[in-house]
Amino acid sequence: MKLTVLVDNNTYIDRYFLGEPGLSFFIEDEGKMILFDCGYSNIFFENARKMGIDLRFLDYLVLSHCHLDHTWGVETLIREFTEAIFEGHEYKKPTLVAHPLVFVSTVVDGVGEIGSLLSNNKMQQHFPLHLNKDPVPITENLIFLGEIPRTFHFESRYPMGRKEGRQQDDFVPDDSALAYKTSKGLVIITGCSHAGICNITEHAKKVCEDERIVAIIGGLHLLDPPKEQLEGTMEYISGLNLNALYACHCTDFECGVSLFSKESKLKKISHKCKIPLSEAIYIADEVRDFESAQNVGLDLGAVSWGYTNPAALQKLHTTLFFESVGEIVERLIESE
Repeated sequence: MKLTVLVDNNTYIDRYFLGEPGLSFFIEDEGKMILFDCGYSNIFFENARKMGIDLRFLDYLVLSHCHLDHTWGVETLIREFTEAIFEGHEYKKPTLVAHPLVFVSTVVDGVGEIGSLLSNNKMQQHFPLHLNKDPVPITENLIFLGEIPRTFHFESRYPMGRKEGRQQDDFVPDDSALAYKTSKGLVIITGCSHAGICNITEHAKKVCEDERIVAIIGGLHLLDPPKEQLEGTMEYISGLNLNALYACHCTDFECGVSLFSKESKLKKISHKCKIPLSEAIYIADEVRDFESAQNVGLDLGAVSWGYTNPAALQKLHTTLFFESVGEIVERLIESE
């Protein structure tokens, strides 16, 4: 599987692509070409063109959910296909895979429509539709996860507008994701994670019958989240023992830092080594190391020969203070 980011909120320096608050991924697997979300405008198509990717021959278009920053770009594909017909050019209509509620109008008071601009009836004039709450195989190893059960109490607690014909607030039941099966475990590919990244990951494990998660890429919908949600997500993510986490789109800077923080790494090491933090000691040489250790309930051993002035570290009342490597061996290893 090869995944190419066509649209994200940010772009590379010295690479002249366009960015916007939106998301679009191009995925290639087993000879199939899949577009996952279309962003907000036409820039997914422009960026793809600059990369030499021809989106006129897609096999699948997968929409993660209804919102404007993931679906409004679809009109660009419709225009391209229509113009191909007028000009006698070759093209291929991709099968559109999504949740059955993805094209239901969604309105926010004072804003208006934030969901798909095109209805189910309009979309089926342009694409073969495969709308399903259940998981849908895209290729042998790439799975559309369908409707995500909401089981973690700290996730999916804040609605966004209302769907047409419904009185209750919309918690985006159409939000879904992809899972890719590898020999080492699963790769989770998300759009916005309104359902909650923990909920999505647990559902992927059940659908794919694999408890191993090797990587996550996509939006995590962590935009100034409540403390309980951020801490719950950090604890869950740290327990996955990921090889890679590519948090983008709707993940703010502070949350990204928290997920990649020393605290997260310390918890990951503890989990991987199966050693409780309460039975370990973190030997380090910076003040921020002491703060990280304190935040996760880990004892700290400071060293005198590192980056920070020893006097500054001694003021922190660390558990142990070491003057040499030999002293570490003597006090920790030989004492056993």
